[in-house]
This record gives sequence, C-alpha cells and structure tokens, in this order.
Amino acid sequence: MSQAQPSALTKRQNSALRNLTIMGYLEGTSFLLLLGIAMPLKYMFDIPEAVSYVGPVHGVLFVAYAIVLIITASRIKMPLWALPAGVLGSFLPFGPFIFDHLLNKSLSK
Repeated sequence: MSQAQPSALTKRQNSALRNLTIMGYLEGTSFLLLLGIAMPLKYMFDIPEAVSYVGPVHGVLFVAYAIVLIITASRIKMPLWALPAGVLGSFLPFGPFIFDHLLNKSLSK
C-alpha cells in the first residue's frame, strides 16, 4: 500500500481551499435549483414563488462565492487560469463543480 503524499499547502491554505469548495458547491447547487426547478415552475406552470425564494438566495451565494474565490486566490498560489475560470464557472451550470475538480487536480501535482 502506498501512503498519501503530504499536502504542499499549509493549514490556512487548506482551510481557504475547503471554504472555496464548500461555497462553490452551495452556489452551484443554488444555480441548478434556480434553472432546473424554480424557473420551470415559474414559466411552465405559472408558479413564480419558487423564483422569489431561490433567486435571492442564489444571488447572495453568487456574491459570497466571488468573495471567497478572491480571498482564496490571495491565500494560495493558484495557477494563472484559476481566477478567471472560477468566475466563468460561476455563470455556467455545473461550472463550480468542474472548476473545483480542475483546481484540486492542478494543485495536487
């Protein structure tokens, strides 16, 4: 059995990366709920209440994700592509999940 390689990141950097992952998953999930459930309820079934709840929550999580992304970029040495990719990923369905996977893969090398 091989042992796991020790992380090159400090405890503070790992904490920042973990916070980014959590915030990305929350923001990505709220976006998928908005696109996949709330908006179809509003436009297909004329039930606008779902958007009035999920929309503001997603907005707050989107802003929080952007702030956490900037803080994380300042705390760890992210690749040059990471900050713009993180911002772009937040505008795409499943984007934060893909960005998190690519960033963790890049940092583990």
